Amino acid sequence: MILDYEPGDKVTNPENKDWGIGQVQSIIKDKVTVNFENAGKKVINAKNIELKKISK
Repeated sequence: MILDYEPGDKVTNPENKDWGIGQVQSIIKDKVTVNFENAGKKVINAKNIELKKISK
């Protein structure tokens, strides 16, 4: 599994669009911490949820 984002990148969760846009805070192994505008800080298991990077 290769993650195509890094801390500072803006992402969305296609499975739950209500969370809004999030900013990647950290990545440790397959756990990604993202601070979403509507849902707050979430720790995402990248094996279960594929985040979508927003183009710069």
